[in-house]
Amino acid sequence: MTSQPVKDFCFCTLALGGKYRSLATLLARDLEKYSPKTPLVILTDKPEEFNIYPNVLAFWHQQSSVGTYHDKRFVIAKAISLFNACIFVDSNVRILDQVPDGLEWPPGITAKTGCSILTQNRKRDKFLNLVKKIATKLDLNLEDVKFVNEFMFVVTRDSGIEDDFIKQWGMIANYFELNGVYHGEGNAIGLAAAKVGFSVRFDSLKEISFFKDRIETMRIKRGQADQSEKLVFFEKQKQIEYPRQHFLQKLLSKLDKYRRRYYHLWRLRIVSLISDYDFYFR
Repeated sequence: MTSQPVKDFCFCTLALGGKYRSLATLLARDLEKYSPKTPLVILTDKPEEFNIYPNVLAFWHQQSSVGTYHDKRFVIAKAISLFNACIFVDSNVRILDQVPDGLEWPPGITAKTGCSILTQNRKRDKFLNLVKKIATKLDLNLEDVKFVNEFMFVVTRDSGIEDDFIKQWGMIANYFELNGVYHGEGNAIGLAAAKVGFSVRFDSLKEISFFKDRIETMRIKRGQADQSEKLVFFEKQKQIEYPRQHFLQKLLSKLDKYRRRYYHLWRLRIVSLISDYDFYFR
């Protein structure tokens, strides 16, 4: 993208691996149609694949976290280094209608959905125990900490606090992963925000019409949506995320996944021992 962006916010996503790059291209096309003046910042292992999309700013990124989920922080860090605000969406989110001009959000995090971190983990003992340990280490009262549903949320600059938030998220992410929890990054987001004083608010973000499979499935089960209306989106996503594979292909894919996971886990253990032994191991 060569011209100066008209808006001071962007969409952003993470696209590592072929299936997620394919999903991100669908997102790029949606935004080119429904919000053509809004850049889409993508961190990906093959940025050259996005050269044909004029609305995309693609940057090379190599997996850093064990489960990749916490790599979302690098996307956000890049996006808010370029724009005043960014709307993070998972790569499998689809935009369904025009995104209005002139959208603004207050400094901090504006999340579409979320809740108290205690409510989120009340039936998840492993998560709750780790959350309590981290809160003790960070001197936080969990009654004041929120959980952010991470599939769609906005981050807006706040006089540099956003940089502290990203760094704190990284520390907390490492603690979770060292203890065998590689997802649930909404917990790390809430804890990091509470630690550095980065505000978190919940808003419907009704201005953005979207499709997210998990959210749409919940709406269908509750009788709030008709599955047939979104069937084409479900089928397209399934085709990309779960392609038919021979047994050997599946086996090789799983072996590669475990290889990468153990490589990053051992790397994390070494880095954590050197960087802050007391925080991570005491």
